[in-house]
Amino acid sequence: MQAAAARARRLLASPAASGIQGILSASHRGCAAAAELALLPHLENGFPASRSSPDHTRSFSSHLPRTLLSRTVTSHCRCKKSVCLCSYAHSSGYHMARAHLSTDSSGIDQPKESAEELYQKMLKSVEAQTMPPNAWLWSMISSCSSEEDIKLLFQILQKLRIFRLSNLRINANFNDHLCMKVSEACARVGVVDYGLKVLWNHNVYGITPTIGSAHYLLQHAKEHNDTKLMEKIMQVLRRNSLPLQPGTADIVFSICYNTDRWDLLSKYAARFVQAGVKLRRTAFDVWMEFAAKVGDSQSIWNINSLRGKSIKHYTLTSGFACVKGSLLERRPDNAAATIKLLHKHLPDQKKPFVKDELQKLVAEWPTEVIKRQKKDERKAMEEALIEDIPKMISSMAKSGLDISVDLDKLTRQPEAA
Repeated sequence: MQAAAARARRLLASPAASGIQGILSASHRGCAAAAELALLPHLENGFPASRSSPDHTRSFSSHLPRTLLSRTVTSHCRCKKSVCLCSYAHSSGYHMARAHLSTDSSGIDQPKESAEELYQKMLKSVEAQTMPPNAWLWSMISSCSSEEDIKLLFQILQKLRIFRLSNLRINANFNDHLCMKVSEACARVGVVDYGLKVLWNHNVYGITPTIGSAHYLLQHAKEHNDTKLMEKIMQVLRRNSLPLQPGTADIVFSICYNTDRWDLLSKYAARFVQAGVKLRRTAFDVWMEFAAKVGDSQSIWNINSLRGKSIKHYTLTSGFACVKGSLLERRPDNAAATIKLLHKHLPDQKKPFVKDELQKLVAEWPTEVIKRQKKDERKAMEEALIEDIPKMISSMAKSGLDISVDLDKLTRQPEAA
């Protein structure tokens, strides 16, 4: 044991071992094993090891007492570890504080710029031969709140179109989504004249007309029951060869129904059919209900025949339109059979509504349809309905479908007298 200690002292005192303290105190040595590995190329039996030596990888722990080396390195590592932890804590605290500050600053609400301010920013950018960011244009579209804002929007669209062509050599229009947002802004503000420009195939604004843009304008016409605007939009659609869609028919039919314009509905329905548009169930319901409302039985059958080519099942509305068509032709038994068949094939959750529709047929429909007839025909129709509707109810009961309705309101109306 004493011999080993003496040998260790000689090794530490030798010039070759002068690098031990530097190695042990180096900040990048984190453990005793790392220190041992660092000493391998320095010492071999007390002398510097040559690179060609076969024992080049021999561990220094075979020459030094392990307890001495381990105690020295461990103590040093413990000290350095505490320093590193302190440094890490200080660094982490700095980053946390900085993150906290950045979060606070990002939470500040930026004031929303007006359409005119955004227009001026984009105009200066274009004049400086620089394409403004797309976000500015999107923000301006959403910020439009007056006719003046819409005018500025179309002015900057024209300038951007010219800039894209002359400076960027971009021949394509703006994307469809942006164009739809422009039409939405026009409808929101109520500047329909500019909105119609969105539907032009040839325009100086770089706008691509789409049927979706037309739907925004048609929806505006529906909200205001504006048939004149609807007719303008439909005229522009035809001139620019924009394809009609089932959604277009839904909006147009509802406008005509709400404004009580059977003539317009008949006109545009023929146009949709001629264009090969596949009408939805909702469109057929509105169309057939309106035909029954005006007392046009022939139109009911024609529409129902067209409906049957694409839609198999009846709805309450289309089914009762056929019932009213049979009553208009004085066929109460056929009307009763239609109600029974409709009740049979309707889903269970819809069957309770048959009674409601039947009650409306008795209480409301006769008055509505009679007042739309010519004066010299009203009395005859009233007498026919007063006679045939009870027959229909009786025929239903005989066939096994007993639905109680109040017939007290089925009386002669003073307007028809």
